[in-house]
Amino acid sequence: MVQLHDKTFEPFLSELEIQEIVKEMAHKMGVLKDEKPLFIIILKGSFIFASDLVKALDYDVELCFMQLKSYEGTQSSGKIKDIMGIPQQIKGRTLVVVEDIIDTGNTLEYLNQHLLAEQPQKIYYASLLLKPSVYKKPLTIDFVGKEIPNEFVVGYGLDYEELGRTLTQIYKLKIS
Repeated sequence: MVQLHDKTFEPFLSELEIQEIVKEMAHKMGVLKDEKPLFIIILKGSFIFASDLVKALDYDVELCFMQLKSYEGTQSSGKIKDIMGIPQQIKGRTLVVVEDIIDTGNTLEYLNQHLLAEQPQKIYYASLLLKPSVYKKPLTIDFVGKEIPNEFVVGYGLDYEELGRTLTQIYKLKIS
C-alpha cells in the first residue's frame, strides 16, 4: 500500500510487468524505423515511460516535449490547459505522440487538432495504458501497452496531485 495525500493506493502492475509491456511496445514500434519519427512526449506523466520506451527501440529517434493538463485530483476536469506547446517544426514529419494513459480522450482530441494544423505527414499515438471503457473518441491509438479498467492509477510517471510519479510500480486507488 502507498499513501499519497489523503488517498491510499494498492499494487496494480509490478515493475517487471511494466518493463515487459514497454519492451513489447518498442518491438511493435519497429515498423516506424524507416519513417524517422519525431517522438512528442507529453509531460509530465509520460517522461519515465518515454525514457524507457526510446531506450528499448532498436533505432534512434528525435524527441520533443509538450505539456498539457486536464486532471484535477482524481478526475478529468474536461478542460485542457496547454502549458508548453509544440516546440519545433513538425510540418511534413512523422510524429509519434507518447502518452502515459488515455481515458476520456479529451486531451488526445485537443492535441490532434493542434498537431494537424501544423501539417505533419502522419501522426501515430502510443500510450502505456488505455481505459477502453471510457475512451469513445474516433482517433485510433496505434500502440497500446495495456488496457485497464476505469480506475485511478499512480506511479511510473502517473501522479495524484503531483505525488507518486517516482514509484517504480503502478498502483490503483484503494476503494474502502
